[in-house]
Amino acid sequence: MSTSTKTIEIKVERLIPAPLQEVFDAWLDAKVPGTTWNAAEKYILNPEVDGLFYWTLKGTSHYGRFTEIERPARIQHTWMSPSTLGQESKVTVTFKKQGQDTLLTLVHSDLPDCDPARGHEKGWNYFMGIFLEQFGKGSRKEYHFEEAHPSVKK
Repeated sequence: MSTSTKTIEIKVERLIPAPLQEVFDAWLDAKVPGTTWNAAEKYILNPEVDGLFYWTLKGTSHYGRFTEIERPARIQHTWMSPSTLGQESKVTVTFKKQGQDTLLTLVHSDLPDCDPARGHEKGWNYFMGIFLEQFGKGSRKEYHFEEAHPSVKK
């Protein structure tokens, strides 16, 4: 007999005032603010199908495997962290042209229905807010996590 675990899904969107291909490329660039790679204390990033990623923030590890990369429209990867309670979840990021802007939509699905997993909503909103503010509003300046968070030691 198998038991099923109830799961939840989180969706976060931002309209980024930048061209589609530029936004797509930026999302996979560790030098760009708002990406999880930029905030990482340590990271490994191989953005290709079956490529792996690993990153740590405040000593917490996150890792997964890229399952789809369709430039410039879609990126999908698995996601595991202590907040997924050892379960593999899925992150799908889509990029859609809207005039001269890009609608960036992130859907994190197959998360266990528990408080730690629900915390991903706050986390993704945080990262996408930085991405919009630092990259999307045209500054394109190099940004480092510690500059915006001087009280947090990396």
